[in-house]
Amino acid sequence: MLRVSRPGAALLEVRDISKAYGHVQALSDVSMHINAGEIVALVGDNGAGKSTLVKVIAGAHRPDRGAILVSGEEVEFRSPLDARERGIETVYQDLALAPDLSVWANLFLGREQYVRGPGRMVGWMNKRTMRQHARAELVRLQISIPDVDLAVEDLSGGQRQAVAVARSIAWGRRLVVMDEPTASLGVEEQEKVAGLVRRLAEHQLAVLLISHNLAQVFELAHTVVVLRRGRRVGLRSIEDATREEIVGLITGAIDGDPPE
Repeated sequence: MLRVSRPGAALLEVRDISKAYGHVQALSDVSMHINAGEIVALVGDNGAGKSTLVKVIAGAHRPDRGAILVSGEEVEFRSPLDARERGIETVYQDLALAPDLSVWANLFLGREQYVRGPGRMVGWMNKRTMRQHARAELVRLQISIPDVDLAVEDLSGGQRQAVAVARSIAWGRRLVVMDEPTASLGVEEQEKVAGLVRRLAEHQLAVLLISHNLAQVFELAHTVVVLRRGRRVGLRSIEDATREEIVGLITGAIDGDPPE
């Protein structure tokens, strides 16, 4: 039975989520929440359960038990499309861009707009409108790309990341999940992507940031959630946390929080 949306509820809440793959327990009773305009970092060692939790939130995997609530309403994601319809977009580490297509075509990939009238029947795309919308979205997000007709394969790593993020923002009305957004980028391009993440929060979108880069986490996030061996072992405000404490929670050198 779905819960009724309630005012003041967290934009996204995952409650006691568990997921197993055969005999491997990837997640065990994990809970967390994200508010509008908040950047929450999800950290943990390899195999901690981060990717599984992201896939559950994105609708790619269904949990074995637990609940997902959007603005206080319990929802069931049967596919990534269900998550997208709720305003949740995910930028995976591989970006999922089509390198041979233009910037504007990538922004509208899978959401192409078509001309009205008889031309729609034969699949004529409204390229002019899509180009205009793409330019406007890049300007709004202060993303510097000289020409939306450029192929993505001709862009720098930071520009490609920005295109993937711009696509998620264009369609994500509530939450953008970002998986290692600055991996393999140089320092200058990392700063550009970091600025983009901040602007998401300024636009009152929620951001779930998955990162191994603790310097980036402490620079960008408001809250950090630590996973270890499929369990949430830490929930800290960045203002109150230290890097040593977070590393200790990740590695097990510091005991995790008791179960809720």
